[in-house]
Amino acid sequence: MTRIYDLLGAPTPFDPFDRYTTSWLLPPLALSILRALFSLYAFVTIFIIFGYNDTHNAAWQTRHFFSYFTDLNYCGLAFYSLFAAAHTFSYWRRGRSWLQGWGRPAQVAHAVLYTTVVTFSFLVTVVFWVVLYNGLWFARTEQGWSNISQHALNSLFALFELILPRTSPPPPLHVVFLIIVLALYLALAYITHATAGWYPYSFLDPKRGAAHLAGFIVGILVAACVIFGIVWVITWARVKLTERLGFQGKFAKNRMDESEGLEDGQQVIESREELKHSG
Repeated sequence: MTRIYDLLGAPTPFDPFDRYTTSWLLPPLALSILRALFSLYAFVTIFIIFGYNDTHNAAWQTRHFFSYFTDLNYCGLAFYSLFAAAHTFSYWRRGRSWLQGWGRPAQVAHAVLYTTVVTFSFLVTVVFWVVLYNGLWFARTEQGWSNISQHALNSLFALFELILPRTSPPPPLHVVFLIIVLALYLALAYITHATAGWYPYSFLDPKRGAAHLAGFIVGILVAACVIFGIVWVITWARVKLTERLGFQGKFAKNRMDESEGLEDGQQVIESREELKHSG
């Protein structure tokens, strides 16, 4: 079981080099504040959408909110930013994040949530602007703002998480979770049709032809895997480049170093250079 946790991104000790809660450029408090602001913006966006729908005779859209993959991903982004902000703040205050003291299942959940956020956010943006957008700007200001927030700024927030924090590349095994999430959403979409009589996305309608449907499903699956690969490469390149240039990280002043005493064979071992600078 220990080996599985290692492969899923939750070794013991968890995150000994404080990669989830530090940046190569920003001090921990600044990183925490930015993450909190991103989370606040996302939650405010969600509640404004709810409020607008309820005051404009469109409460049914609120009831269907969680039938859309876009909205589910945006909620994941909001919650990840919230948790990441809290863990980073606790690291700044205590020298050790709350996340490092959580159970391994919760640590795996955090790692997987990070992977889904930095992968699906770009997938949502690509599918919306390439497949779903009809080229005409939105008639209402609120509609334009909400779509920009959920289909453009979402990728900006995800790009921030890829570039500025010191997070390591996501474990390859996380691809399995991405596939499971996509499969579960596909089931949800057809449950929505069975219970409410409509499809969240028109390309999921089998009446358009089996080949058309299969092409979209396989295409989105392949796109998700390709984006995951790009995310992995960007993260790997950022780690190598920043540390080669001497940006070892901005750590808390009272940091508790959990990297001491690690054995060479452990998954958590990183370069000798990093051990030297992070101790």
